[in-house]
Amino acid sequence: MLVEGRECRDVVTQISAARKALDQAGFKLVASGLTYSLAHPEDAANDGYDLDQVQKMFMKLA
Repeated sequence: MLVEGRECRDVVTQISAARKALDQAGFKLVASGLTYSLAHPEDAANDGYDLDQVQKMFMKLA
């Protein structure tokens, strides 16, 4: 967009949209991990995703 000479506000709008989409994807992944960890605590712990690890991932996104 910058190479094309697009307006700064258009570029910022696209960056904002991309950032929001990435945030949403991250939160969906963490929500799935949390659901799995709560439903299958032993399996999740064996896979290295016990509740503490999932909470740490959430805090990285928050």
